[in-house]
Amino acid sequence: MHYTGNLIKMETELINGFVNYSLKISEERIEMNSLLNKAIKLKWHEEIECIACGNKTLKSFGQGYCYPCFISVPQTAPCILKPELCEAHKGISRDMKWAEENCLQNHIVYLALTGGLKVGVTRKSQVPYRWMDQGAVKAIRFAETPNRYLAGMIETDLKKYISDKTSWQKMLKGDIDLKVDLLKEKKRASELLNNNYKQYIIQNDEITDIEFPVTMYPKKVRSINLETEKTVSELLVGIKGQYLIFSDGSVINIRKYNGYKITLTI
Repeated sequence: MHYTGNLIKMETELINGFVNYSLKISEERIEMNSLLNKAIKLKWHEEIECIACGNKTLKSFGQGYCYPCFISVPQTAPCILKPELCEAHKGISRDMKWAEENCLQNHIVYLALTGGLKVGVTRKSQVPYRWMDQGAVKAIRFAETPNRYLAGMIETDLKKYISDKTSWQKMLKGDIDLKVDLLKEKKRASELLNNNYKQYIIQNDEITDIEFPVTMYPKKVRSINLETEKTVSELLVGIKGQYLIFSDGSVINIRKYNGYKITLTI
């Protein structure tokens, strides 16, 4: 079967601790878990459409935007990558209506095991989807704030002690120290956190365990560049984060290619 359309990141659903993935191409929704251990083919048609305005663009910026949208839409504002830069609480934003619906909502600061222990920030409504997108196998809520800025300030303070980066290669190889105790790390972070922010620490100590549909982890990881390879044809052996993992150790980040027109053959 052939499905042709513009890529958009995979949708996730957590059922009894297990991640189910689906990929929407045009009007079709493909259940990706059902394709495990099957040969699939991705072909790029050398066309890109901006995921904001729909215009064709020769180059993608910020995972799916044309340049005019990249420098103007709120989804690509500096505070998306650095929440501590958010100024929506001051009434300053590229789009205040969008900010009210996204930045001026309750946010969660969390600790997670991805390629190692990391601290991160997400809107409360994005739990646990953000964790699945990052390939986290375990996560725990640390603090809850009324806006993105305060969550970013807490994350910035904790970055002195805990990384905010995901080692994507370790994550994809399943090279994770499962002995890390998130409860102990939360307690340690609570003690180290600046006193100005301790009021936001939450008592919910529930640990979310997440299992991904992976039948074989690669020993070495090679990232596929769809712009140079144009066609990928290989046995799908795993899905983790927003990555497809193939039997030859190659991987492709679907989110990176938002807006790319492709044909998926299964």
